[in-house]
Amino acid sequence: MTEAVRRLAAFRELVLIMIIVVSGIVMSQLSEFFFTEGNLRSVVIGMVPGAIIAIGMAVLLASGGFDLSVAAVMALCGTICAYLLSEGAPIPLAIVGALLLGALVGSGNGVLVTFLRVNPLVATLGTLLVARGLALVITEGYNISNLPPSFVQLGQEGPLDLPWMVWIMLGLVLLADLALRHTRFLRQVYYMGGNERAARLSGIRVDALRVFTYVFSGTLAGLAGVLLAARLNTAVPTAGQNLELTVIAAAVLGGASLTGGEGTVLGAALGIAFLALLSNALTLLHVSIFWQIVTTGIVLIAAVSLDMLLRRRQA
Repeated sequence: MTEAVRRLAAFRELVLIMIIVVSGIVMSQLSEFFFTEGNLRSVVIGMVPGAIIAIGMAVLLASGGFDLSVAAVMALCGTICAYLLSEGAPIPLAIVGALLLGALVGSGNGVLVTFLRVNPLVATLGTLLVARGLALVITEGYNISNLPPSFVQLGQEGPLDLPWMVWIMLGLVLLADLALRHTRFLRQVYYMGGNERAARLSGIRVDALRVFTYVFSGTLAGLAGVLLAARLNTAVPTAGQNLELTVIAAAVLGGASLTGGEGTVLGAALGIAFLALLSNALTLLHVSIFWQIVTTGIVLIAAVSLDMLLRRRQA
């Protein structure tokens, strides 16, 4: 039994792929609209912001940290990008400005957690409130719409009838997963998350690396905000509410551990895909959006409980 549990923990991604396939088959029997091109396309497009944020969250969880501010940073950066565009700024400048803002917020989180020793829960929860509040202050609660057509193309047009944002997501997931698995720099986050003291003694610059993981997460949240604004042709200051919890649940489903030292980018992305399919299935079955929120909470509890069970069995 113990050996079977260990093998299951080692192949969480394969298990998750099988669950996604089985879920798809079941849903195709429950709803004739599930396997239609339009429905599957909407699922893939809808999961893009969460999947991009999940890349940074996977790295953070592997390092022993986490970030509750990512969804609010996404909304703030999308708002800033749209605001700059509405003021006549060139598209590249507006995008770079939004990404730099995300990196700045991430660096603030990193400094609070690393050097001031603020608990990540408190630090990133505070940042969540600040970022969400700033987005509302800048817009006075209104959306910013009618963005330039060439900017909107990022979220609405692209090869094979899929927007460029989907291809950007796929490219980032592939590159980040390979980098986390095979590059010496990013593999250090596993050592840091597994045993920080040992990582310091082995010569790893733990403080700098931890700040980098938060900057990386904030930058990706900023990119998600930019792409979401392009998709909607509107920046919504309240966008992504509760998305941070969905991303954490997805990463844990994909093999990440809240105690650090585990997880992959591919696993987190597959977790997002599963939750996106689950949400789509509930919508097709005419389940209330409020029950969908309940379901996400149940999945989060189940994912964390499974993670703790597997770690306990492996010990």
